[in-house]
Amino acid sequence: MSGTGTGEELGVQAARARALVLLRIRSRATAVALLPAAFAVVLFAAGAQGLAEGSGWDAVRWAVTACAVAVLLVAGAVAIAVVRAKPAVSPTVALSEEAAPDLYRLVRDLAERLGVPAPSAIALTPDCDSWLEDRTHPAADRAAREAAHRDRSGPAVGSGRRPGRRRRVEAAPVLVIGSPFLWWMRVAELRAVLAPVVAGTGPSAHPDIAAARRFVRGLDGAVADAAEPVQGALRTALRLPSRFVGRIARLLLRSCRGHAAEMERGVAAAASTRAQAVDYGLRVVAQEQVGLAYAGWDRLLTRVALPAWRMGRWPSRLDAGVVSALTELSRRDRLAEGFTNRLGERPACDLLEEPGAADEAASLLAARLFHGGPAATGPDWAPVDWQQYPEEVVDRKWRTEAARLHRVLDSMGVPPASGTGSDTASAGVPTLARVVEHLAAGQDGGEELAAGISAAVARDEARAPQPVSGGAGGAGGDVLDLGGPDPLPLFPLQPPRTGTELLADHVAAMVCCAAVDTAGAAPGLDWLDGPVLLVDGERRAGLGSPVLSLVEDGDAEPLRSWLASVGVRTDKPVRLV
Repeated sequence: MSGTGTGEELGVQAARARALVLLRIRSRATAVALLPAAFAVVLFAAGAQGLAEGSGWDAVRWAVTACAVAVLLVAGAVAIAVVRAKPAVSPTVALSEEAAPDLYRLVRDLAERLGVPAPSAIALTPDCDSWLEDRTHPAADRAAREAAHRDRSGPAVGSGRRPGRRRRVEAAPVLVIGSPFLWWMRVAELRAVLAPVVAGTGPSAHPDIAAARRFVRGLDGAVADAAEPVQGALRTALRLPSRFVGRIARLLLRSCRGHAAEMERGVAAAASTRAQAVDYGLRVVAQEQVGLAYAGWDRLLTRVALPAWRMGRWPSRLDAGVVSALTELSRRDRLAEGFTNRLGERPACDLLEEPGAADEAASLLAARLFHGGPAATGPDWAPVDWQQYPEEVVDRKWRTEAARLHRVLDSMGVPPASGTGSDTASAGVPTLARVVEHLAAGQDGGEELAAGISAAVARDEARAPQPVSGGAGGAGGDVLDLGGPDPLPLFPLQPPRTGTELLADHVAAMVCCAAVDTAGAAPGLDWLDGPVLLVDGERRAGLGSPVLSLVEDGDAEPLRSWLASVGVRTDKPVRLV
């Protein structure tokens, strides 16, 4: 324990040393702002004592006074901007103590065992990470007081303390927990993973470290406010002064950046050292689950959730889906063998009173962060259950893309497939044969079709409902709340697709529609790969390579062989949306 204590003390001392440097930067900036005023006072005092008389000294005194007034005005503007700026706050789902009493109890017991203050509140993030977030800046305090004012019937959201101790609660950081952890990890594993995170409340309570963090976050908020687009005549008139203030704040922030990073490293080192005595052996095993959860969560978002979001649907049980995805991963990957044996133990989501409501709120926030979806459900942005996913997402996705493909073919004047007639009524018959024959005829036709598909996708996306920033939403009423205005999406999952990729997706969708309508296939869901085609109840793979051969090289033989093996009729019309 002495080694542990020494390591922790060294970490805190390193963090405090950097915090003092940051506070000295603030003091020096204040001193520079006051220096012209001090010089003016000296000049006036000298004139009053007859030591600096004459017109020349008078001109110097008034020039220095004017300079001092200007510098003080700028310094005051910067100080007001730093105090009033709202620092960036991670978008999270607020979790009150009423919604998760067992989870709050676990965190408090953990904090008591570590000998550190308990976090002031708990929030969920739709990501595989956990951290402490400092929300003690005055702007954040105002938001917390407003939230408490709206809920006078009980304690502040997530505090679980008596109103008389609200000041102390607001000073502690908020514990943000990755929502996938709650569903995949067992209770003991979650406790072990959170131990070093909760231990960070100890160094965070140090006055110097807390003051330095508020200063840096205030500067960051002032820089962000100055960079925001202005609206209205008054704001337009204040644009130049605001940018000047933002430039000064950016200069100060640049001088603080390295010291702030070192301070946070010291805090993390101290927290990690203190947590070594708590569930150390289990924490090593739990870290393996963190890596596995991240892999499954990433596949679930990019392969399963993203196609639904693009169709105007958001899966409402993403966290429950990650369990299915990771269970499937453990069956396919021998490195993950044995991880599913843990599923017989109590899952951490049992610590919530309404796991379904928390999952739904986190799923909606994930759609906003990673795709930019609206903040609330609407006609074009509806939740979808996993049972409905194949019909409402997979089948609808295929038929929407197939319809777009044939609209572009119609606009290009592409004739029907041979054998279907050339009259006007049959010119736009949606058959797979029409697509295959056009792409097999020559490379130029494929490039033109890819360009047309790209343009059509861009038009459809432009007509889609725009994301709504800010606002509260989510399930659970007062229990769960989405908050914070954010430019969304913050973390796009995939870069824009090329024309060739879009064309390949649309051709594959047309093939799947033809298989469903003429060969008795069905849309399905694979937890790791997303939309799949089921033939006789089994996943039918191997479509990607033949489609690429057709799209990129104009070679239709591999695709025709695949279609023959499944029994697809290319000459039959398919149903479109």
